[in-house]
Amino acid sequence: MIKIAEVLPDHPTPLWRMVKQCGVDHVVGGFSCPQDPAELPPDQRPWSYTNLMRMKTAFTDGGFDLDVIESRPPLNKAKLGLADRDQEIEYACELIRNMGKLGISVWCHEWMPVLNWTRTSTITPGRGGALVTGFDNELMKNAPLTDAGVVTEDQLWDNLKYYLEKLVPVAEEAGVKLAMHPDDPPLSPVRGMGRIMRSIENYQKLLDLVPSPANGICLCQGNFTLMTDDLPELIRHFGDSIYFVHFRDVRGTPERFVETFHDEGQTDMRACMEAYRDIGFEGVLRPDHVPTMEGDDNDRPGYSSIGRLFAIGYIKGLREAVYGG
Repeated sequence: MIKIAEVLPDHPTPLWRMVKQCGVDHVVGGFSCPQDPAELPPDQRPWSYTNLMRMKTAFTDGGFDLDVIESRPPLNKAKLGLADRDQEIEYACELIRNMGKLGISVWCHEWMPVLNWTRTSTITPGRGGALVTGFDNELMKNAPLTDAGVVTEDQLWDNLKYYLEKLVPVAEEAGVKLAMHPDDPPLSPVRGMGRIMRSIENYQKLLDLVPSPANGICLCQGNFTLMTDDLPELIRHFGDSIYFVHFRDVRGTPERFVETFHDEGQTDMRACMEAYRDIGFEGVLRPDHVPTMEGDDNDRPGYSSIGRLFAIGYIKGLREAVYGG
C-alpha cells in the first residue's frame, strides 16, 4: 500500500505531534545547505553520515520512518557546467553513499539551475479566502535575466548526462533510487533559463539518457497534470520508474495557473490513487503546496500547518476508498 508521509524539520516541533496525531508514520527529511560546503569539515556537512544518522534517529524516536531525503547539496555549478562541478557532484555522491549506509532509500533531486520553484504570487485568494500561490507568465516575460545569463536546453541536457553518468553508478551501489522532480512551472525558458524537466517526452529522455533502476521519477502531480490531459494514464505509463510522489493539484495551464486545495483542482485525484494502486506503487506519497488556511500564517507559502492537516485527511480518505481499510 502507498505510504503517506510529511516533510518535517529534523527536530521535534508541534507539527511533528499534529502529523503523528493524524496517523502519519513516514517522513521526508531535509537539511539547510551552506553556501560553501568546502569551508566545513566533512563531518559537519549536513549530508555527512553523522548528521544524517542523527536526523534518522530523531525521527525514529518520534515514531517516524525516514524514507526520503528531499534537500540537496549545492548543484548550480553542475547544472550550468561550470568549473568545480565535479566537487558539487561529489557532495551529491557523499549524500547518496551515506543514505545507503543508513537505509534511506530515495533521494529527490531536480535540474532547475539558479531558480527553483517559481511563482508570481503567494497571496492569491483561494476558496473561502485561503491564500494560494499562482503563476502568470505574462508577468515574467519582462523579468531580468539571472546572473547566469541565457542557459540553453541543450546545455542543460549535456550537463545532466555528465552528472547522471557519475551519480547513477554510486546510487546503484548504495541501493538508493534517484527521483527527478519536474520543473515548476513546467515551462521554458524562465528568466532566460532553459527548463528541461517539463514534458512527458523529456522525462522519457531522462530515463533513456542513463538507463538504470536507480534513475527514476518524482511524480509531482501539480506539474505533471500541466503536461497531460490524462494524469492517471501517465502514472500507468511510467509505472515502475516512479519512486516518490508529490500529491497536489492546480488549475490552469503551464503559462497561467493557481494551486488549489486537494479536492478542487483540475485532476481526478481518486483516479490517480487508483493508478498508483494498479502499478503496485508502495513507496512514499506526501501532500505538497497546500493553501494557507484561516488561523495560520503565510510565512512559508505552500507549507502552512492547518492546510497540511486538511490534505492528510483528504488523502487518507482516498487511500481507504481505493485500497480498502
